[in-house]
Amino acid sequence: MDVAKYTDSIISKAIDYAPSILMALFMLIIGFWIISKISKLLLTTLQSKSNIDETLAKFLTSIASIAMKIMLLLAVASKFGIPTTSFIAILSALTVGIGLALNGSIGHLASGVLLMIFKPFKAGDLVEIGGGSLGTVESINAFNTTLATLDNRRIIVANGNVTGNTITNISGQGTAGVELSFDIGYDDDIDKARKIILEVGDSCPHILKDPAQGVVVGNWGDSAVTLNSRPFCQSEHYWDTMFYMKEHVKKAFDRENIGIPYPQMDVHIKDGQLN
Repeated sequence: MDVAKYTDSIISKAIDYAPSILMALFMLIIGFWIISKISKLLLTTLQSKSNIDETLAKFLTSIASIAMKIMLLLAVASKFGIPTTSFIAILSALTVGIGLALNGSIGHLASGVLLMIFKPFKAGDLVEIGGGSLGTVESINAFNTTLATLDNRRIIVANGNVTGNTITNISGQGTAGVELSFDIGYDDDIDKARKIILEVGDSCPHILKDPAQGVVVGNWGDSAVTLNSRPFCQSEHYWDTMFYMKEHVKKAFDRENIGIPYPQMDVHIKDGQLN
């Protein structure tokens, strides 16, 4: 084997391709630098728009950056005489294949984009999703939404399930009505119980004066009369208000001898017969 011959051939080819390789490296370095600058400018521009969520701005910037890098790599490949049409065809086939394989994930991604655009809720809002997941929104990501519950659990809900279900934004208006119900016995004084509930509401530091708290008869149960009340508070004090009212109304009922009944059955005996 003529080693010198092969060495000379390799050196000759290296010299021939050296300008193309250097040009490709130059294009990559300058291209990635330009893409980085454009991405930062795009992100800054999007973040300056008050109606665009920061998460959406970062997501769109990331997509634009990836698209520009793919175009740059195709341009560099063409410098070596590589037919880019073949790469585009392969890339298209891979895109279709990946799209079919990740059909569900792409659906969640699309749902995430919709959540970022229409913003039915934002981080910090207290929401209920589909009647089952209740918590404070921690983050809205591309594929899922994270909720934090009161007992420090983390619920991760796929974005497709979020947009496919009813979304109740409890704190979306800044203030929230706290739905409360209190049972009293049929022999207890409704007006007295109403007065106690309103007095407890007046003592709660979180309940707003406007709209004013009210107490109404909500239901006649088998063994109790249900009084309903809906005091309003700032959204961040929703749980504090609920727990305060439940505890202090119970204590006030005990002091004023207002009974809180439990299910029971009255048995009547007439003429020795059980009725």
